[in-house]
Amino acid sequence: MCGRFSQSMTREDYLSLIADESDRDITYDPVPIGRYNVAPGTRVLLLSERDEQLHLDPVHWGYAPGWWDKTPLINARMETAASSRMFKSLWLHGRAICFADGWFEWKKEGDKKQPYFIHRKDGQPIFMAAIGSTPFERGDEAEGFLIVTSAADKGLVDIHERRSLVLVPEAAREWMKQDVSGKEAEEIAAEGALSADHFIWHSVSRAVGNVKNQGPELIEPVS
Repeated sequence: MCGRFSQSMTREDYLSLIADESDRDITYDPVPIGRYNVAPGTRVLLLSERDEQLHLDPVHWGYAPGWWDKTPLINARMETAASSRMFKSLWLHGRAICFADGWFEWKKEGDKKQPYFIHRKDGQPIFMAAIGSTPFERGDEAEGFLIVTSAADKGLVDIHERRSLVLVPEAAREWMKQDVSGKEAEEIAAEGALSADHFIWHSVSRAVGNVKNQGPELIEPVS
């Protein structure tokens, strides 16, 4: 699953890898986003396509339609999202990308849970597939977005059985296109995902468990 992640670089650090400036309707901002501990229930910069242009909107992380009387959901399974009652319309019309530096997972070690930070070996940003309730620019806190997850493979299984669905930049751009069908999106998700071979992980401070804590020290390795 994905319950926390880091989104700390500048917008351009992420955007330059996914689309030319002519393909975006996004104001240039050189200031680093600086969020090292992004948590559910907060507004997150989410990338999506409208009128063949990419837009960046602060969108609530969590999804709870009107008939849902439980805690808002933050993840959707790739294997079932395209056909489920809950997520089918989002898969068809609300595909987006949540860019990040990496994400956190907790693993039980003894009587405690140890957090790990998972990121690309080459240090490049990641592009997590997301789905949500459109239009994203409305800022609705009741129906926001979810991060799509897939089954973990290889060494990632040792940390958690689920992981974020991370797409290569080219697939991430295709994923967001409004003229891509639900079936085509399934193919993009299957063929454009980065395998576990592209990731490494290390243990980090348990301070990341407190959503009030922010700062680069949260993603640094600890003994």
